[in-house]
Amino acid sequence: MRIGVVILPELRRAELADTWRRAEQLGFDHAWTYDHLAWRSLRDASWFAAVPTLAAAALATERIRLGPLVASPNFRHPVVFARELIALDDLSAGRFTLGIGAGGTGWDATILGQTPWSPRERAERFAEFVALTDRLLRQPETSFTGRYYAAHEARSIPGCVQQPRIPFAIAATGPRGMRLAAEHGAIWVTTGDRAREGLSPAEGARVVAAQIARLEEACAAVGRAPASLERLVLSGLALADGLDSVEAFRDTLGRYEAVGVTDFVVHWPRASPPFAGELARFERVVSAARGA
Repeated sequence: MRIGVVILPELRRAELADTWRRAEQLGFDHAWTYDHLAWRSLRDASWFAAVPTLAAAALATERIRLGPLVASPNFRHPVVFARELIALDDLSAGRFTLGIGAGGTGWDATILGQTPWSPRERAERFAEFVALTDRLLRQPETSFTGRYYAAHEARSIPGCVQQPRIPFAIAATGPRGMRLAAEHGAIWVTTGDRAREGLSPAEGARVVAAQIARLEEACAAVGRAPASLERLVLSGLALADGLDSVEAFRDTLGRYEAVGVTDFVVHWPRASPPFAGELARFERVVSAARGA
């Protein structure tokens, strides 16, 4: 079981490099940040952009994989975003993973003055966004005309360090999104069931197990071996993270590993909610659970 951490994009320069470097020292396999223009209760709090945050993290670290968890089409265009992704892959020396999802109905859906998309349009845009981003990252020149996005002789030079392109971690719980993950993803991402929050590790593992069963059906439908798609659980939102003690965290990891999860992600502790916690205890629990 690989363990990752989300570090919110709220840290000023004096703390940013030290925090991401400390995550690497603790032995986390991957570290992520959120990609939002405004997020939940922190809308009026310190909040920086994901791309420069990840660029700084790439230069501050050497081993740990990095990425957004997750980017979405809500305020991005594939052509512009692809240029940033290629730069991040280069700055990280090939340690970058693109976490990407369909987006939701929060601040990001309205902040540019647009009417929130219907669930159908959001799913359609997501599929087109992923397909075009895939093409842009694989080839030096791309022209494309879709229903929602277009590219005219868009250049992607020098291309990705990782070939044929950076890996995608696709967040999805519905059938269309799971098919996208099966077709384009190296990793599938879930936060559990959005309609059910605060699930215990036992309850959460049962929810995720049912989702994995549907994911495997999606893989079979496109002729992909289910075992070739990694499965990442993001805890701390709908799913309990188990960080109260070493024993609880080990139990949590074991329950998810037993249902086929390959990666488990927690949040770096903050001084206040959300994700409030004591850093010393967090480090102790994570280190002990990893056997460090």
